[in-house]
Amino acid sequence: MLRTLLRIVLVLVIVAAVAAFFVGYRMADRDEAREPAAAVGTAGRAVDVGRVREAGADIAEKVADGANQARRIASNAALTAKITSKMALDDTVEAARIDVDTAEGVVTLNGTVESPAQRERAMQLARDTDGVTSVIDRLTIR
Repeated sequence: MLRTLLRIVLVLVIVAAVAAFFVGYRMADRDEAREPAAAVGTAGRAVDVGRVREAGADIAEKVADGANQARRIASNAALTAKITSKMALDDTVEAARIDVDTAEGVVTLNGTVESPAQRERAMQLARDTDGVTSVIDRLTIR
């Protein structure tokens, strides 16, 4: 569910970025020798082309920032899902008792395990996952 929501948000951000790019492209003077001082808008008023370009550039920058943030969120969620899946498929780890949190490749394991062997196995599964830079152990042994 979270993954689907993140994909939808990412697609919307990309569509907005593409739209902003094309709007900026259409408003740019590609081959004209001189830049007009103002264009006439749909309401008959003069439009400051420079201000419109600046606004388009600001929008494009915000869209790019949003796309980067959505990518980071999706990456963290995917990494969490990989580790959780590995633990669920492993017979030696009780995955339901372990909470996995991920932020920029740093994984934090919270919860309880039955033995030091389970703790070590959970840590190993997290460490061996592609994209993990470090693992923080906050597991407690019953």
